[in-house]
Amino acid sequence: MSQIPPHNGCADPSYRFRADYFYCVHEAATSSPRAVRSYFAAGRCRLDAIARWLQDVAYADLIDSGFEGRGAWIVRRTRTRVERFPRFGEDLVLRTFCSGIGRFSAERRTSITGETAAVETVSLWVCLDPDRGRPMRFPPDFTAIYEESAGGRDANVRLRHSDPPADAERSAWRFRVTEMDPAGHINNSHYWTPLEEELSSGPEPDSIDGEVEYRDPALPGEAVLLRQGTSIWITGADGTVNASLLRA
Repeated sequence: MSQIPPHNGCADPSYRFRADYFYCVHEAATSSPRAVRSYFAAGRCRLDAIARWLQDVAYADLIDSGFEGRGAWIVRRTRTRVERFPRFGEDLVLRTFCSGIGRFSAERRTSITGETAAVETVSLWVCLDPDRGRPMRFPPDFTAIYEESAGGRDANVRLRHSDPPADAERSAWRFRVTEMDPAGHINNSHYWTPLEEELSSGPEPDSIDGEVEYRDPALPGEAVLLRQGTSIWITGADGTVNASLLRA
C-alpha cells in the first residue's frame, strides 16, 4: 500500500495559505461532523464520510491557491489510516499539503485531528484536461506553489493492487444514481461503503488501515463484490474491475 509521507516540515507557518491549508470541517455545510448521516449509532464516523472530507479540503486548497476550474481532478488511490475515529459532535481540523508531484499527478497528505480523533491519509490525484479528458501537464505556476512542500517526491500513477483471484467469493452490489458526482460516475467516497457494510457485522473497530485503488469509473446499476481475506474488489457486471480495497 501507499506509504504515508512525513509532514512537509515548512519552517514558516505562514506557508499554510498555499501548501499547508487548515480547514475547520464543522464550518462546511456538506461535510459537518454534526451531519447525522455520516455516523453510526455508536457515534463513529464512517469511512465514506472521511473520504468526502478529503475531497472538500482538497478543493478548498485549490481555491486558496488560485486553481479553481483549471483542470478536472480524479483520484487514483487513497490510503486512510485511522488510529482513533472521529466521533459525533467532535470539532475537527483538516491539515493538508502536497506531498509529491509529477507531470500531471500530485500526491496529497491530509491529517484529521480533534479532541480524540487521529487520522492520517494520503491520496494520489490526476489532473485531466476538462475538454479532452486526457492527463494535463501542470503549468509552471502550479508547480511553483506546490513543489516546496512536495520536497522532491514523485507522484507515480501506476497501479499497485493485484487483480482479483479466480476463486474469490462473489456477492451482489448495487450503486445508486444518488451516488454519482458531477463527473458523471460514482463518487470515490462510495467505494468505501462495502467495507463499512462488512464492519457493521462485527464489533465496533477502534482503528483501521485501508487503501482504495480506483481503476475504471463505475456507473449506477448492478455490480459485483469479490472478496478474499480482507481484500475487496468491486467490478461491473461484465467483470471490469472498478476498484480494489486492501487492508493492512
